[in-house]
This record gives sequence, structure tokens and C-alpha cells, in this order.
Amino acid sequence: MLRTGIIFGTALTVTCALAVIPATPVHASAPTTKGTGFKLTTQFGVTSVSPSRRYEVTFASADLKKRYAPYLTTAVSQVKSAGVKIAIGGVEQVDRAKCPPPGHIQYTEMYRPLGRGGYSQGVPCPHPANGVAAGGIVAMNSEYFDGTWHISAYKLRNTFVHEMLHALGLDHPNLDLNHNGVVEAYECVATSHGNKPVMCSPNGGYSTADAGKLTGYDTNGIKALLANARQQGLR
Repeated sequence: MLRTGIIFGTALTVTCALAVIPATPVHASAPTTKGTGFKLTTQFGVTSVSPSRRYEVTFASADLKKRYAPYLTTAVSQVKSAGVKIAIGGVEQVDRAKCPPPGHIQYTEMYRPLGRGGYSQGVPCPHPANGVAAGGIVAMNSEYFDGTWHISAYKLRNTFVHEMLHALGLDHPNLDLNHNGVVEAYECVATSHGNKPVMCSPNGGYSTADAGKLTGYDTNGIKALLANARQQGLR
């Protein structure tokens, strides 16, 4: 079974300072933190995405960009269509102990980033100024690529996108839908066709040719992040 997660630990300590200037005085109601099929990473203090900041997906090496970018192109285009100024960028050094440059979502690869087989990790820069997403780091598990962990093609595509959305501010939207007192793996709302959010834990999204795309639930989460920024008068 593929397991992906967002766990903040000692591996990522943030030293960045980010100024986000209110465009108007803030007299708004509390931000939306969840909805049908989406949830925000409020445990990391992320409640919005800037509608004006430029976000960029970068890679730890030219080889990683060549291998990883094709998994991300469609989803990045969807996020852009939802209203985020985001693009596939270039290569830059990744230090998992530091927050990347403002707005950068850095991809790197390592063996078992969470210390367990099958897991990858996507983490936003925690507690950014005014709750506006400041970027983050994604560590893809090298086991997927060296043959030591079997992963189907559609799950791999979804995992790349799942972790990017963690870095932007989306969390697992799992709920106790069967009311047995336990929030279980894959226990997420689904469409009439059985499609669950790509953010569903441990791995949601399409299992068809649409794998690697955001579902409508995920897009609504991105739109909620943007709406929260505008509601608070943030640029």
C-alpha cells in the first residue's frame, strides 16, 4: 500500500521571514478552513494563498526536473487556472532544514523521508506571515524509482500532485463518514463515479488516464485558499 503524509518534524525548521501587506484594513470574518472534499493545513498556520505572489515549482537537480516535471505540468496548469500565479521553474539547491525562497515549492528525492517504506513527504513553510502560503518542500521517496517499492503508475502520478498541494496549504480531507469513531485510510467523500480527492489519505485521485489531475474537490480547496486571502484584504 502506498502511504503518503505530511508530518512536520525536526527535519524542517523554518528561518524565513515573509512580509504580506494588507491591501485594506482587515475587518473580515474567520477564514474558511474546510469544505466538502478539502481541508487546509491550519496546523501549520496556512489559511490562504496569495492571489498576487508568484509561486514556482523547482527541483534539486536537472535530472530531477527532467523526471519530475512531466508528472506536475497538468496539475500546475489547473492550479494556475484556479487563480494562483504558479509555474514550473528551474533548478536550485534544496536544504530540508530551511524554508525555501518565498513562494518556491522545492522537489527533492531521498530514501524514506519519513523513515518508513512507501512514504513521501510534502510540507509547507509553517506559520507564514498572515497565514499566506510561503512555499514548502517535497521529498519524494527514492524507493519508487529504484525498484524497491512497487507503486502503480496512477498512484505515482497522484502522489506527485498530492505532495505539491500539501506545500501549497491543503491537508487530508478524510472524515469519519461511517460514524464508527475512526477516521480511516481512504475514508473520503467521492463523486458518483467513485473519484476521491487527490488529497485523500493515503492516496486519492483518479485511477484512470486522468491520474495526476486535481479533482473538483481539490480545485475548490485551492479556491478557498485564494478566497481567504481576498477576504482578509491580503495581496
